[in-house]
Formats: sequence, C-alpha cells, structure tokens
Amino acid sequence: MFRIGQHEKDIKLMELLIKFLSAGKLYKNSREPFVTLTIYKLTEIKKIIIPFFKKNPLYGVKHLDFLDFCKVVRLMVEKKHLTLEGLNQIREIKNGMNRNRKFTDN
Repeated sequence: MFRIGQHEKDIKLMELLIKFLSAGKLYKNSREPFVTLTIYKLTEIKKIIIPFFKKNPLYGVKHLDFLDFCKVVRLMVEKKHLTLEGLNQIREIKNGMNRNRKFTDN
C-alpha cells in the first residue's frame, strides 16, 4: 500500500493529487483532523507511483524508504510474498523503514 497524509485543511490538495495520479482514494480520520490518500492496487503502485518517484526523486531518509518500498513491490510482483521466506523478507524490510530506520556513524 502507498499512503500519504495531510491535515484536513489540505483536502483540496489531496483531491487534486488523486486527480493528477488518476489513482487512489481519500480517507478522513474520524478522530483527528487528518486525511489520507491511499493506493492499494499493486498495478497502480508499479505503473504510477514508482515511475513518478523515479522521475521526481525523494531526498534524505525518504529516498531510502522509497528504495525499500521498491524492493517490497518487486518481491510482490515476483509473488514471493506467497512464501514464508518471502513474507519474512518483506517483514524484515518493513521493520527497517520509516520510524524504525537505524543509522550508523560509519
């Protein structure tokens, strides 16, 4: 799944992003002033999201998360998520992404 969120005051921006990408659904958090654009379809992630961020690269830690995201998508396209080994590999990648990313001083 690909997901980005913004404060609900930016809902028009999120709607424009869905229109621009021709993909995704908008979800409003019922407890907080927050909206989330979510794309579940692997085909849309592979054909829209990944090419977009390859053409418009992220920088810093988000770039590292994107590279890991691409690894997971590749494993899923190869249907490796259907095996225990592949599923464990995906879990390991996921556990090192976003807030869980560890940096060394090397």
